[in-house]
Amino acid sequence: MQVDKSTLEKMAHLSRLNIKPEEETKLLQDMSDILSWVEKLNELDTEGVTPLTHMTQEVNVFRPDVAENKISQADALKNAPAKDDQYFKVPKVLK
Repeated sequence: MQVDKSTLEKMAHLSRLNIKPEEETKLLQDMSDILSWVEKLNELDTEGVTPLTHMTQEVNVFRPDVAENKISQADALKNAPAKDDQYFKVPKVLK
């Protein structure tokens, strides 16, 4: 499949890209090469092949979501560069 200049301009507009005139020839050739490569997939015999929704059969194994105190407040604040008695001190972000 060949990509013409008008298609390239339309894609550039939709992608909000500014393509320089000297880049057009290379982009046209690259896009045509990519589409030709993708068209080769049509040569594959996919008769009887079930479409995949996932690439693997693996299933995520999640741990139970249980609240636990893994670290004490004093230990968490121990190495903080700036702290109060109970809280971390951070630079002011909003005015």
